[in-house]
Amino acid sequence: MKDQPPEFDLARLLAERGAERYELHTRHLNHQLPRMLHTLGFDKVYERAEGAYFWDAEGNDYLDMLAGFGVMGLGRHHPVVRRALHDVLDASLADLTRFDCQPLPGLLAEKLLAHSPHLDRVFFGNSGTEAVETALKFARYATGKPRILYCDHAFHGLTTGSLSVNGEKGFRDGFAPLLPDTAVALGDLDALRRELRRGDVAGLVVEPVQGKGVHAAPPGFLREAQELLRRHKALLIADEVQTGLGRTGDFYAYQHEEGVEPDLLCVAKALSGGYVPVGATLGRDWIFKRVYSSMDRVLVHSASFGSNAQAMAAGLAVLSVMEREETVANARRTGDLLRERLASLVGRYELLHEVRGRGLMIGIEFGRPSSLKLRSRWTMLQAARKGLFAQMVVVPLLQKHRILTQVSGDHLEVIKLIPPLVIGEPEVERFVSAFTAVMDDAHSGGGLMWDFGRTLVKQAVANR
Repeated sequence: MKDQPPEFDLARLLAERGAERYELHTRHLNHQLPRMLHTLGFDKVYERAEGAYFWDAEGNDYLDMLAGFGVMGLGRHHPVVRRALHDVLDASLADLTRFDCQPLPGLLAEKLLAHSPHLDRVFFGNSGTEAVETALKFARYATGKPRILYCDHAFHGLTTGSLSVNGEKGFRDGFAPLLPDTAVALGDLDALRRELRRGDVAGLVVEPVQGKGVHAAPPGFLREAQELLRRHKALLIADEVQTGLGRTGDFYAYQHEEGVEPDLLCVAKALSGGYVPVGATLGRDWIFKRVYSSMDRVLVHSASFGSNAQAMAAGLAVLSVMEREETVANARRTGDLLRERLASLVGRYELLHEVRGRGLMIGIEFGRPSSLKLRSRWTMLQAARKGLFAQMVVVPLLQKHRILTQVSGDHLEVIKLIPPLVIGEPEVERFVSAFTAVMDDAHSGGGLMWDFGRTLVKQAVANR
């Protein structure tokens, strides 16, 4: 009897239907995504990926300075993480029975807590927004107060609770009513004092370095905010979904400021190894014991796929690799080099306003030029839509130099660099060389870059 083909053949399915990828998205998923990619010329077909690089069908390599919005902390397909996932699948564990205690969640919690010794317990969910939702619920229940404070321009996720503490109006529009939470400016201690005096604040949730625009909390803000919150029996919630696990050159970004000890801490993204969605909320013992106060409340907060064996194995492998390969130190060293090289260009290019950030989380901000010719073109772009110049830089970085980057937020003239934490000097040199070439082209006053700018202006005006 002839061997029958397997019932499900993934390789064959991709070979037969892979070329339909953009059409399938247009028909069945978010139809605006392929439209946007086609418009920008980002509609590439990547065949494979490893570390900090992609390759297309012709064998061209692309440098990834985006890391899947920070998910790929170790780059793509790290062999240790891959092996751990093969091992956990081959082990055929009795996973997610819901009525036993498997070892992997406890082992991963132990490893995570070792990096924040003042915290005691962990809840595992499936994403960054779930980690934030958990922190919001725990803060409210533990304090008995209803209101959470957040910072202008913050990003904490897009589920309804997390959206209530999202400081970007564009994400919130049309989804009201949200929870009755209140924004304060990052660094504004007077506003924090004013809100705390009302007596109904459960906590302040804050990114130590905001993803939108790459703005770090001012020196001393987190420490002073912590003291104010404690005085009013409210909690400090650190959202390290993007900044955690080495991104800023410390294991957690809050550790940059001495004396800061958040009551609740949210992590996700890089903990996944880029394979299995996972989120974690770390907290103080008394908070968890208040939420889970009796056997009747044992499932008062849970997640169907939380603590699954694949996610736990990926997380353990990630932390092992980070220790062995000294990933945090590399992020600090390489980030300092990249930031210094870029900052040295600020005086050379009038369109380049500032370079800022920590570790391998870097913001490149553009601003109004001084020369008349460039100023008139800048004004044209700003009149149509703020953020178009940054998009004009991102596009040639990919199209001409095969480097993937992103604009840091809607209506921002900022590019954010969050590459895999494993990059080194060769990648720094490649990016700086490409960025310099793009800046030279932008300041020449002509060429394809400004032609593309005019196209963006027409589209922006048409979309009003």
